[in-house]
Amino acid sequence: MKSVIIIGLGPAGLFCAKELLNANYKVIAIEKGKAPKDRTKKELLFGVGGAGTFSDGKLNFNPFIGGDLTEYVNLEDANKLIDEVHNTFQNYGMHNGYVNNNTEKINELKESAMKNGIHFIEIKQKHIGSDYLPEIIDNMLQSLLKNGLELHLETSAEELIIKDNKVVGIKTDKGDFYSDYILFSVGRFGSQWLNKIAKQIDLETTYLPVDIGVRVETSQEITKNITNVEYCPKFHIYTPTYDDFVRTFCTNPNGFVVSESYDKFINVNGHALRDIKSENTNFAFLVKIKLTEPAEDSNSYAQHIGRLANFLGGGKPILQRLGDLKNGRRTTWSKLEKNLIQPTLKDVVPGDISLLLPHRIVTDLLEGIKELDKIMPGIDSNYTLFYAPEIKLSAMRIKCTKDLHSEKYLNLYFAGDGAGLSGDIVNAASTGIIAARGIIKADQ
Repeated sequence: MKSVIIIGLGPAGLFCAKELLNANYKVIAIEKGKAPKDRTKKELLFGVGGAGTFSDGKLNFNPFIGGDLTEYVNLEDANKLIDEVHNTFQNYGMHNGYVNNNTEKINELKESAMKNGIHFIEIKQKHIGSDYLPEIIDNMLQSLLKNGLELHLETSAEELIIKDNKVVGIKTDKGDFYSDYILFSVGRFGSQWLNKIAKQIDLETTYLPVDIGVRVETSQEITKNITNVEYCPKFHIYTPTYDDFVRTFCTNPNGFVVSESYDKFINVNGHALRDIKSENTNFAFLVKIKLTEPAEDSNSYAQHIGRLANFLGGGKPILQRLGDLKNGRRTTWSKLEKNLIQPTLKDVVPGDISLLLPHRIVTDLLEGIKELDKIMPGIDSNYTLFYAPEIKLSAMRIKCTKDLHSEKYLNLYFAGDGAGLSGDIVNAASTGIIAARGIIKADQ
């Protein structure tokens, strides 16, 4: 029986393991975190299911959202992969029904956006909720364990074992493991470590852009005409001054703003629960940043901003009213107490985001929100809240074949966000399936 070591059991690793177990492979999973039912709030960024599957649980079933699956397979097969991921989640407890079924209203929204120079991305979506998704992930994990998965939790991979120019195993803090194939599916939070491994064994990599911006919070009354049509609308905007790309991402109607701890800074994010509701809506508003030579490392640039935010906020996110940002004034607690929109995240520092974000990014955000106000009247209000920073780091993309194995080491495979091959749950899961099928094909 051929064996495969999977390093990281997020969406890519879980779906790869499922595919390989069904093909009668021995699968050994190395995971530095804990199982879903054993993780605490502080441990949500890693562990079985990864960071993405412990978010608010919005799944986008589109091969071009969170990556581009047609880089690896044709469009027909890409759509089949999306359907497989959907059906698997449904088998483990995801509810029926998409959150956007009114075609007429969606077309009206698309037309309104187009008339105002904004690109609206239509997507089939489901919202599972932060309070339900861990149970679904645990259902999948238990099924894999029953099917023979060998799981090593709280085990950190350290370096590859290479003999005669072939990868034969992995060193961990709990001992060495050996197998015929190795898959890295470490997720976005393991990307820096994976980049070090790639450099050690001389794999070719390229830098990807990062997203830097804020989390916007407003009244649900302002967004409901859109979110009742498209639960998590994705709008793409090019700003007038710099022609920069700004987008909305991860919208949470009746949701909550939350903070999360990266390795070196505090970041903001948003959650939506199915059973507990707020009166607000929040969404990420992000500027895409791609650096060129001589400083191409966009991640390091974003982390510098994150560390500066940590310094200015004393380890807490910075919160500012949009009106104060426009007028060059710091937000204070007394201003917030009188604000029409009350923040759902209280553990913040009222301050001035212009001290944190570069002028160009602040300009992009202000111009972008003004454009968005054309189709979402009221969002460009003095009372709208900006939390900073919201940063989406990117991985170094590791060069590999369409079957997702290294060109240098044919038995070394990659999948998911950590290798720069995807950017959301569904596409990460799909790359896990592609990698598994690449391994199976290699044995035929």
